[in-house]
Amino acid sequence: MRLPGVTLFFAFLFSSIQLVCAQTEAERQNRAVFNRIEYFFNTQQTDSIYQLANEKFKEQISQTKLSNILDQLYSLGKIQSADRTGFTEGIATYTLDFETTTLDLQLGVDTNFRYGLFLIQPHQSTEQDELPVEHEPAMKDSVISNVDTKSELDLYVDSVARHYARNERVHSLSVAIIHQNKINTFFYGETQPGNNQLPDANTSYEIGSITKTFTATLLADLVNKGRLRLDESIATYLPDSLAQNPNIKAITFQMLANHTSGLPRLASNWNTGADFQKDNPYAHYTREDLFTYLVQFEPENEPGTTYEYSNLGFGLLGELLSILENKPYMQLISEHILTPLEMTNTTDQLLESEDNLAPPYDQDGQAVPFWKFQALAGAGSLSSTLNDLLRYSIAQLTYPETDVQKSMHLTKQFTFFVPPNSDIGLGWHMTMIDGVIAYYHTGATSGSNCFIGFVPDEKSVVILLSNSTAELDEMGSMMLERVLRTD
Repeated sequence: MRLPGVTLFFAFLFSSIQLVCAQTEAERQNRAVFNRIEYFFNTQQTDSIYQLANEKFKEQISQTKLSNILDQLYSLGKIQSADRTGFTEGIATYTLDFETTTLDLQLGVDTNFRYGLFLIQPHQSTEQDELPVEHEPAMKDSVISNVDTKSELDLYVDSVARHYARNERVHSLSVAIIHQNKINTFFYGETQPGNNQLPDANTSYEIGSITKTFTATLLADLVNKGRLRLDESIATYLPDSLAQNPNIKAITFQMLANHTSGLPRLASNWNTGADFQKDNPYAHYTREDLFTYLVQFEPENEPGTTYEYSNLGFGLLGELLSILENKPYMQLISEHILTPLEMTNTTDQLLESEDNLAPPYDQDGQAVPFWKFQALAGAGSLSSTLNDLLRYSIAQLTYPETDVQKSMHLTKQFTFFVPPNSDIGLGWHMTMIDGVIAYYHTGATSGSNCFIGFVPDEKSVVILLSNSTAELDEMGSMMLERVLRTD
């Protein structure tokens, strides 16, 4: 079906994101914006849809013009279903089933969660429509599991988790739920293909960017102990060659911890060294490399004004805390967090010879190395287990009495609004679910995914760990909402 005047295309620019897992993060951002557009469309909130556009889009199309186009689309009825059928060079294609027809939407989203490309077209029906697409992978007939379902909530979690675990790209999945002061765990699949070994609560997984919440907690602990201030310039603790850069002077510790420093996702020299390895991309990157980049750093956005997720920023934060305390990053994490919480299986040095591991596997099912880190350790170096992360999450729920609990409390204080519908404290992202604040973070490497979400007011927790590239954020969010809505 063709709708006169509906096809809409405006040019936009995307900055190049040099990151092995950049596409995964870009896909998440794109989907988050699409979900908002779908909701606003089905409730005919044209103004809200327009406010999600970036400035370049708004310069080329007025709100009135977009309103006229959307009015034509509203006549088709609500979006009944939406499947993402492609993602290329930062642009996602969604096939939209309306009450009366099917159309395609191409959506381009920038790192500030604003769309700059919004293209509605007639649905391109081809023979490929009958083939499995990226979001519908081949499924296993069954998976081995260790599950005890005693309630409707347990049955729901098992159903959703089992569907994920049947994905051919998934090898194992570990789940922990805390609801009404009860902990239940769910285990699926094999830690390695063909070994017939289920994961358990002490199986080690890479946790990727969830490491950032540990780095933020370490920062908060040093702040509470008077070692530094959140509003203090990071230049104080850097060599003179860096401290003289006015762009560095403008960055505070809080800006590093809430992704508003102006630093990009990664430095331009992160993958240029002779020792760079694509399957272990951070192992070679040293403090010297980091400082070489920072000497000439110039931000695209003024520090403190714009949210831009930055692995570089958290890597720098970890290095600064190490410089301040004159101790290695991992030693600080152990002394300030792991030892007080008795987290004995969280580390940055997993050995492949260890018995109870869930080694990472890429999207083709091939084993990939555990990532190693030098200067960017604070951004994603840790591995952990379900038991350790339960200790970590339970400490987030308690009234702050100990030092580590007080530092966790500080990380959960609001510091910045993150479009389109969440906030950030120090490390943790925050959103409202049914009138209560939920805190969450995801993590991903080239072969692992994880999710932690918790609601202190309800003493509720969801933890997911997988040694695959299949994302967990949507499933984690669904489970957390279901936990909160279960009496």
